Amino acid sequence: MSAPRRTLTAVAARAKAKAKAETPLALTRRARRINRDLAELYPDAHCELDFTTPLELAVATILSAQCTDKRVNETTPALFKRYPAAADYAAADRTEVEDLIRSTGFFRNKTTSLIGLGQALMEHHDGVLPHTMNELVKLPGIGRKTANVILGNAFDTPGLTVDTHFGRLVRRWGWTAETDPVKVEQAVAILLPKSEWTLFSHRAIFHGRRVCHSRKPACGACTLESLCPSYGEGPTDPVVAAKLVKSPTQVEASL
Repeated sequence: MSAPRRTLTAVAARAKAKAKAETPLALTRRARRINRDLAELYPDAHCELDFTTPLELAVATILSAQCTDKRVNETTPALFKRYPAAADYAAADRTEVEDLIRSTGFFRNKTTSLIGLGQALMEHHDGVLPHTMNELVKLPGIGRKTANVILGNAFDTPGLTVDTHFGRLVRRWGWTAETDPVKVEQAVAILLPKSEWTLFSHRAIFHGRRVCHSRKPACGACTLESLCPSYGEGPTDPVVAAKLVKSPTQVEASL
C-alpha cells in the first residue's frame, strides 16, 4: 500500500504547486478538465428534488432550505395534490399548510413564503411563475440560489446553484477563495461555458455528497487527485478512503 500512497502524494504536491502558480488561462483549462471528468463520473447528474411543473420546483426548493431533499420529496406529493396552482397557495389556510410541511423544519417561515409566493404570482404574474432572474428574486422565499435552480431545471436557462457543496468544492479546487455565494457564482461563471452551468452544478453537488465530504473527503478514492490542490485534506489511503464514499442508496437516504 505504501507505493501507491507515495505516488498519489507526489501527484497532489504537483497539483498544489501548479495551482499556486497557474495563469488565468491555466485555471480555466483545469476547471474545464474537472468538469469533463465529473461528467464522465456522473453522467446521470440531475436535480434531486421531485417536480413536474416550474411552480412545484419553486415550492420544493423553498422547502429544501435546512432540510434534506429526501424529506422534501416525501412531503411534496400531498402538498402538490392539495395545492396544484398559485391560486391555491394564495388562498391556503395557514394551519393546514403548516401541518403538511411541518416535517421539513422552519415550517412557519416556509408557510409564509409559500402563501406569499402564491399571492405575488396571482397579483403580478397571472398565476404563472416568471422565468427571469430579476422577476424571480422579487418573489417571497426565492433568492438567487433558488432562482438558479428554477431557471436551470424548469426553464432550461443556464444557472450556477451555489449551495454548500458547490462552494466547498470550488474552493478546494482553487477556483476561488470567495465565500459569498454571489461572488462564488461570478468567479465560476467565467471559467466554464454557459451551456455547462446547470449540469456542472449537479455534478459538483453529486461529488460533494458522495466523495468530497465536508469533514472528511475521500481523497484516496477521488479520480480528481491530479487536478485538486486540496488533495490530502482527507485520507489518501485508497482502502480507507473507499469506505467513506457514499453509494447512490446511501446518498438518497441522507438527502
